[in-house]
Amino acid sequence: MSYCREDGKDRIIFVTKEDHEAPSNAELIADDPNDPYEEQGLILPDGGINWNCPCLGGMASGPCGTQFKEAFSCFHYSKEEVKGSECIDKFRSMQECMQRFPELYPQEDDKEESAPAGSSASDSDSSPTASEESPETLPPTDEQTAS
Repeated sequence: MSYCREDGKDRIIFVTKEDHEAPSNAELIADDPNDPYEEQGLILPDGGINWNCPCLGGMASGPCGTQFKEAFSCFHYSKEEVKGSECIDKFRSMQECMQRFPELYPQEDDKEESAPAGSSASDSDSSPTASEESPETLPPTDEQTAS
């Protein structure tokens, strides 16, 4: 005999083996493509842009959201032979806005500078090259291991 018990905010349902053997009579409801809360991805079925898509990482709602939307829309709807070539000024405007908020939009150079010691590219410059290593530190070649 199956039964249900509530434990705080949780509902615990116990079912018997017989309950699991019977075919389900649950009715599935088709997804509503017009449901604004349904995940649609970046491009909506009508070809528009879903500004609420988590894939945008909040770019559309930050302090440079307007500039981002203008640049992204321009590129998305571009009909030029070189897609987005008419959008350079809009992307430049977005970039200038982002530079005014470096704490929210760190540039790649900023990320490298804030990386912990030992992981930056400049450390690799001080490592010895193959010609500087002594023969004792080099691994044996196939010819050396074959003999």
